[in-house]
Amino acid sequence: MKPKVIFGPAGRPIDYKGAAYKASEYIANEGLMAYEYQAGRGLRIGEKSAKILKEDSIKEDILVSIHAPYYINLSAVEEKKLEMSIETLMKAAQVGEWMGAYRIVFHPGYYSKNKPSDALAIAKKSVNTLIDKLEENGIKDYTFAPETTGKRSQLGNIDEIIDLCSNFDCFEPTIDFAHIHARGRGYIQKKEDYNCVLSKLEESLDIDRLHCHFTRIEYTGAGERKHHTFEEEEYGPELKWLLESFIENDWKATIICETPLLDKDALKMKELYENLII
Repeated sequence: MKPKVIFGPAGRPIDYKGAAYKASEYIANEGLMAYEYQAGRGLRIGEKSAKILKEDSIKEDILVSIHAPYYINLSAVEEKKLEMSIETLMKAAQVGEWMGAYRIVFHPGYYSKNKPSDALAIAKKSVNTLIDKLEENGIKDYTFAPETTGKRSQLGNIDEIIDLCSNFDCFEPTIDFAHIHARGRGYIQKKEDYNCVLSKLEESLDIDRLHCHFTRIEYTGAGERKHHTFEEEEYGPELKWLLESFIENDWKATIICETPLLDKDALKMKELYENLII
């Protein structure tokens, strides 16, 4: 049985030299239990490799997710960009099905010249088109996980993510706490700020296991600027408060480490969690 909170890297471990789709054994041997395969710059993995990742992850008891390309924009003004974004997410769902990914993480889009409410409405319409196309192509085993975004120009604040996930059965949130912190220009200043986010999720959605991203983050007035390591304590948010909130409120969560040290910092996060539950 998996612990209630598990940890893993956002991509290939730092010292791992093999193919990314074969990293499950390395990650398991480190003592981690999750792996987010990174396809942010494009879906370059084929069916054969994706199915090897699935087989290995089952063998090693690694919970796999995939991060879809960053250029997806479901609220794009240009029709061509919308069509490309829908097509890319459909391909991500196919790849996710091959690799047994329990979440397909993606950034929903940008406000551009639209009002936030209009951008969200365009995104919902795009999702309806996406679901129709998936059904037409026989792709059935998928859960999309729109992510809270770090820049204030992006669609993806906590309320917008909840709205998307409330409207579609095949959607679960990805809560990037660093993005929430950066977008709010230092929003998380105490444990109660984490509790506020978790309470809002609990009131609005039926979540079994919360998919999360975490890093220490530098921000400007526009939001996210740069990720930093777990040890760079001059940057927030504070991880300990989040772990305490999960423990005290009996949450199950997968925390994907997005610091520059990936698996090395994921292990530090796991150690902190284990010390808190003793």
